[in-house]
Amino acid sequence: MLTDTTVIPAEVNNFYDRTLLLRATPLLVHTRWAQIRDIPRKSGTVTIKFRRYANLEPATTPLSPGITPVGSKLSSTEIIAIVKQYGDYITITDELEYQTQDPILMETASILGDQAGDTLDVLTRDILSAGTNVYFPGAITERGDVASTHKIDDVVIRKVVRLLKNNKARRLTKMVNATTGYGTTPLNACYIGIVHPNTTYDLKSVNGFVPVEKYSSTASIMEGEIGKVDEVRFVETTNAKVFEGEGASNIDVYSTIIFGSDSYGTTRISGEAMKNIIKPLGSGEDPLNQRATSGWKATFVAKILNDAFLVRIEHAVSA
Repeated sequence: MLTDTTVIPAEVNNFYDRTLLLRATPLLVHTRWAQIRDIPRKSGTVTIKFRRYANLEPATTPLSPGITPVGSKLSSTEIIAIVKQYGDYITITDELEYQTQDPILMETASILGDQAGDTLDVLTRDILSAGTNVYFPGAITERGDVASTHKIDDVVIRKVVRLLKNNKARRLTKMVNATTGYGTTPLNACYIGIVHPNTTYDLKSVNGFVPVEKYSSTASIMEGEIGKVDEVRFVETTNAKVFEGEGASNIDVYSTIIFGSDSYGTTRISGEAMKNIIKPLGSGEDPLNQRATSGWKATFVAKILNDAFLVRIEHAVSA
């Protein structure tokens, strides 16, 4: 990514407003409820292995005096995730530094930080949107059959809740701190749904929808939360998955993801999770001190840990 005076004009004989305008950025939510497992730095691997043990069947047969029962065996499923690097940078020319009045490095760091967060959010969203459990409103069973009338409703939401409960998915009671990206924040027990603003328009008309302003207590409202239906609390983001043109008559199909606790995880390498890397003028092949760079680099992977605890609803939205 190159930044120079071809895209940022110098302010010459013009009034200059020193207050930078707010950039439109998406609300980043998809990583908030993940299990976080970091790989130790210099461990010689970029792969992490999750292991999930199956439950044992109830032991309902009475024990016979003096006879040792057959016993049970542990059964496990291994899930492997490979951490990869992501990153980008901006080149800042020396001309730009002395011609513009913007605090260019400070603003560049903010722009790159937004891009980094957006990248990890989208990577996680795409993993979650590829889960095996999918429901549709009405009687359809394929994405290509989603028509304009197949909007999200209370019936399909309650079916998702029923499936999660039958799959023994626990409700979430905590989430990753949205401000720091580390640590956790307590949460009233619930399932979480992630919706697009276009879905919110229809969700507000769904039977049983309770908006956040009508909650009995507003103390634990999450950033971006818009309301709840049944046992699902919905959080809104423009980063919600949209399968563009994949429905009937090439309409867009929206994905609303609903999940319980321990359904997915994210992994980083300790100390390498996210870095802002700044190279001053004269670094590398820059004999005339003409170029500085500012960039970011992250190690990251998102992985579904239990498909049974995660469902998506594929549906249309109102025009």
